[in-house]
Amino acid sequence: MPTTTAAQRREQAKVEYNAFLAACPTNQMLGTIGDKWTCLVLAALGPGPRRYGEIGATVAAVSNKMLTQTLRTLERDGLVARRMTAQVPVRVDYSLTPLGQSLLVILTRLQQWAEGHMDEVLAARAEFDSADGNAS
Repeated sequence: MPTTTAAQRREQAKVEYNAFLAACPTNQMLGTIGDKWTCLVLAALGPGPRRYGEIGATVAAVSNKMLTQTLRTLERDGLVARRMTAQVPVRVDYSLTPLGQSLLVILTRLQQWAEGHMDEVLAARAEFDSADGNAS
């Protein structure tokens, strides 16, 4: 049996990624990307670095727990960088990494689509609800 290099194994793994399999890392990444807090936090960081409180103020209705959890997940996935500055109190800034910026381009298009088609979606919802016998 021939041996393979680490680079060859990584390349083979890319071929074997299948987002439809629950155990696949791409499936898990899509779960992260599809989370509403992820999308909103990445959008909030789009203009540039922000402190925790600034992100929380921008992202409406996010709890401290969810904001912390989302930022940690994004940092772990390499989408967000966390930079601490020694001062009193300690200053922590969050910013998009190049990988996060590449994802933001896609999420911005998704946001534009949602905003551009919201009237159609609302009309479809109203039609569905009225046809369904005024279901709640």
